Amino acid sequence: MEILELLKVIFLGIVEGITEWLPISSTGHLILVEEFVKLDVSKSFWEMFMVVIQLGAILAVVVLYWKDIWPFRNKKPKHENVTKLEKAAGVFCRFVKIDKMIMWLKIMVSCLPAILIGLPFNDFIEKKFNNWFVVAVMLIVYGVLFLVVEDYNEKRKVQIHSIADITWKTALLIGVFQVLALIPGTSRSGATIIGGILLGASRKVAAEYTFFLAIPVMFGASLLKILKFGFDFTSWELTILGVGTVVSFIVSIWAIKFLMGYIKKHDFKAFGWYRIVLGIIVMLFFTIFR
Repeated sequence: MEILELLKVIFLGIVEGITEWLPISSTGHLILVEEFVKLDVSKSFWEMFMVVIQLGAILAVVVLYWKDIWPFRNKKPKHENVTKLEKAAGVFCRFVKIDKMIMWLKIMVSCLPAILIGLPFNDFIEKKFNNWFVVAVMLIVYGVLFLVVEDYNEKRKVQIHSIADITWKTALLIGVFQVLALIPGTSRSGATIIGGILLGASRKVAAEYTFFLAIPVMFGASLLKILKFGFDFTSWELTILGVGTVVSFIVSIWAIKFLMGYIKKHDFKAFGWYRIVLGIIVMLFFTIFR
């Protein structure tokens, strides 16, 4: 029995690792998978598991992009490598990479809408929208949006070529797009990538900013879920969390590399069509067999 449950956890970890970064909704897929692959756990543990398992995916970003996100220096920079901004900061730049610190401050600005809107309505959203019908509708809606946005993207001129080009206003607006992902089936990465593209970012910049933005968002969401559940885990529950997190971490490494390689030569239309087809299949399946 325990072996069967572990196989289920491994499968869920694979689903999470793939869908967290591809713009097809990890939460939506986990909700759909749970209709067929049910873990023998309490409802409260399952609700916590669906969020905390994403920590593995977030750790994959930290590992792959460590040099791009770590804002502190290991040693004093050489004078010729110091930027004008760092010179203006004076002694502070001996310990901190100013450009990376500014990036993190912008990411914090992007988090504000989710904090102000997501926290007060989180329980209501989970109660009312965590079901197959909402997931199916959102898969289709955002699938269509990806097709529309990519048609628009072919005609527009990219204005944001690097994360450093993202303004404070743009960071806030990307955060507003992220709020849309509170509805299951939307996809946090999908919403923020669409937002980034519409606001003038290249696909690469929109994707990378989405990765970095996920770090505080998902760590915060996981912490809240754990606090709500409590720390009274059984050894079996800790095993389930550990296995799911490790599997999602390993699979996420592949998924992130795949996505960044894919968007160098392709647009996001394939993901749009995938969402539409899956949404229709889900609608038909549950309408006929439920």
